[in-house]
Amino acid sequence: MNTPEMIFDKLYKDYPALNVNKEDIEKSYSYLLTCARNDAFIYCCGNGGSAADSEHITGELMKGFILKRPLPEEEKALFNNIEGGEDIALKLQQGIRCISLVSQTGVISAFANDIDPTLIYAQQVFAYAKSKNDVLIALSTSGNSLNIVNAVKAAKAKGIRTVSITGEKESKLSKLSDVTIKLPTSVTYEVQELTLPVYHALCAALEAALFCE
Repeated sequence: MNTPEMIFDKLYKDYPALNVNKEDIEKSYSYLLTCARNDAFIYCCGNGGSAADSEHITGELMKGFILKRPLPEEEKALFNNIEGGEDIALKLQQGIRCISLVSQTGVISAFANDIDPTLIYAQQVFAYAKSKNDVLIALSTSGNSLNIVNAVKAAKAKGIRTVSITGEKESKLSKLSDVTIKLPTSVTYEVQELTLPVYHALCAALEAALFCE
């Protein structure tokens, strides 16, 4: 069974260019692990391809990714007096609490139309964030997308940690965020291509730490 250390070692072996990001990737992992261990929430946001990545991250965290993550016996027992409950309990999996802010079409469209489209994610972060252990993952290839920058500002106002994934240049996000993984390219599609193995490794490492113990 792979450990978090083995997962990150493989990441750097498979993608040698990411060795320059090692410290920030593993700092991001420590924030996310603290969040998950305290039953807090991870929030994800981005635009375009980064919006798709936000959905992808949420999908990997909310159900089994590499591991099956069966419910512990005490949680299975919650279904004991429910018709068909045994089968449901056998199929449900343990999740890592994560919300993709790009999915909330009702609030996004209403807020963009009624108030300010640059605050569609900031509104959600400010409303959702309750625990100091919550973490916002902010995705922007340029690091300067205004609605993502505003989401990080809302996160800072609520006192939660922020992890940004951007291209290699200094940006508004790199100045604001607690940690920024500045991937070693400025070409949009290349940033996106390197973003995928980074968050896959983060998700796999979280899963290994939480469900292999």
